Formats: sequence, C-alpha cells, structure tokens
Amino acid sequence: MTEALEASLARIDRLDPELCAFTEVWHEEARTRAGAASRLPLTGLPFAVKGPGGVRSYAARRLIAAGGIPVGATSVPGPGTAWQTWGQGAHGRTVNPWRPDRTPGGSSAGSAVAVAAGMVEVATGSDGAGSVRIPAAWCGVFGMRTTAGLLPSPDRTGLASPGLLASSAGRAEACLSHLLDGYVPRPARLPVPAVYSPDLGFARVDPEVAEGTRAAVGRLVEAGAVRLVPGSCELLDPADAWLAVRAGAPTPATERLRAANDRALDALFARTPLLLTPVTPNRPHGHEGPGDVYSTALTWAFNLSGHPAASLPAGFTADGCPAGLQLVTGRDQDAELLGAARALERHLPRSQPTG
Repeated sequence: MTEALEASLARIDRLDPELCAFTEVWHEEARTRAGAASRLPLTGLPFAVKGPGGVRSYAARRLIAAGGIPVGATSVPGPGTAWQTWGQGAHGRTVNPWRPDRTPGGSSAGSAVAVAAGMVEVATGSDGAGSVRIPAAWCGVFGMRTTAGLLPSPDRTGLASPGLLASSAGRAEACLSHLLDGYVPRPARLPVPAVYSPDLGFARVDPEVAEGTRAAVGRLVEAGAVRLVPGSCELLDPADAWLAVRAGAPTPATERLRAANDRALDALFARTPLLLTPVTPNRPHGHEGPGDVYSTALTWAFNLSGHPAASLPAGFTADGCPAGLQLVTGRDQDAELLGAARALERHLPRSQPTG
C-alpha cells in the first residue's frame, strides 16, 4: 500500500524539477491518507489531479472515496497561452517528456506528463476541445473524455467533460468504473467494425501523422482487432460552431453547422460502433506555439456533439514525437469505448520515456 505511494513521491521528487508537471506535491497529506486507508478497491493507488482545484472535482472525490490517494496538483496553461498549451509548473514551464523542446499539449498538460513519466499511473483531466486527448496523444498515454452530461462538470457551455489520463486503457477503466454509477464492463467482440477517417473530411493533416495513424490502423486490421467497413466520416469544419458556443453567442449559421455534423455522426454510428481518426493534425509543436494550426481540429467536433472519445498511443513520428489514434463511439457508449480501447491497445506499440 505505502510502497506504491513512496515510489510515486520519490519519482516526482526526482523528475519534476526537469519536467515541471506539478504545481503542488502533497507529501504529508498523501502519507496521512495512506496510513488511514482501509480495504477499498483503489486502496493505495497514487493519482494526480488537474489544476489547483482538482482535488475538489467530482472525479477526484470519487477516486478518493474508492481508496485512491491524491499526490499533487498538475500544471495547466498560464496566462497568455491560449493556443500554446504548455503548462506552468512549480519549477517552470511543463515540457514534453519525449522531447523537452516540444509542448506536452493541454490543457491537461501536467496530468499527461505525470502519467507518461511514470510519476503516477492515473491523473484526472477535463476536455472541452481536446484537453485530455491531445496531451495524451503527444505524451504517449491513454486519455478519455466521457459522454457530455454523464458526469458533473462546471462548464456551463456543455463542451467540457471530465476524463482521465492513464498508463493504459485497462487502468483507466479500473478507475472510471468508480466514477460512473452502475458501470458494467463491455468487452469488445473482435474484430470491431470501424470507420477510419484520416481527416474528418476537412482537416489538413501532417503527412507523417497521417501515415503513422494509418499504419496503426493497418496493424489493428492485420491482428484481427478491427474490421474496416466501407465509407468515411465527412464533417463540416466545426471551428466556428465551437467558438460561438464557447463565447455564448451561437448564430443561426453555427447552429446549422452543428446540426449538420450531428446528423452525419448519428448516421455513422447507426451503421458502425466505432470511428477511428488521428487525434491531432499536427505533431507536438515547440513552446512558441503552433502558428495558425488548430491542434483541436480533429477533436472538438466531439465536444460539440457530446460523444465519448479517447486517445490510444499509435507510435511515433520520425522526430521521436508520439502520435495518438482517436477512438469515438456513440453517446453513452463509454463502457463500449473502454472495451474497444482495451482490446486495441494490445496490438499497438507502447513505451515510456527514459528517466
């Protein structure tokens, strides 16, 4: 029980001055909780929470009630970094554990880095445009946002849903099952029928990212884990609709755009249970920002539509940066999404940064 906690705290103390994933580390509070722990499903599991108020979030409270031990608060973007989504930790700017000259993504930046570097196995996050899936992809870990409205969220726009970042889909499921009332596992029947869309019909995707994701899908097909069904997923670029909802100022035009995408997704999930896409159109960018590229281009459509979505590690680009494969299922099919993720991750490459 205490061994896992002490190993986690020791690794944080050793690695965080360089990675800057945490804003606070709660050594004594964590040890006190561990000393008082009883026999609960997650007893002794160290986990991190997103942001300064993360320990009060619904997800953190449920994990604590199941025996988990919060060890610290992870970094989120600081002022003036709207699209340069690194985090600001206690020791400085949060860096990608695979390449310190690149951002880990955000806004759940520190949570992704903490999991990728093995400081914790699980961290909480929230995802309003891709804030769990993007850092999960760029740090090479599993990340999932839940169906909109399934769990309490302080975001009044309805765009942000709670989620988790974890060392594997299996570890995430073991924790999410304590967040979702009445959760029943839904193991995937292989091969899972799926549609693969390299660009959702509108995005310009970096050729290396596209090729890496396509290769990951090919491995899944070869392994008998996925069966591709004919067709693709053609959406309208959701940028204007997302920005209008976030601003609280939707227009008739943006509402028509949103409704058209909802219809397209409803039709897709009526014929297949799983959609596969790249998580981002780009590789992890430098700390100066992504320029005019929206890293959210392939994720925020599902914040508008409310679908659950996840990122699985899908390999690396030639410059040593991780890429993610996005899995999307129908609304309220969170257990099915986790079942598919567990089945598929067995056939995709996994590794951990040195350190």
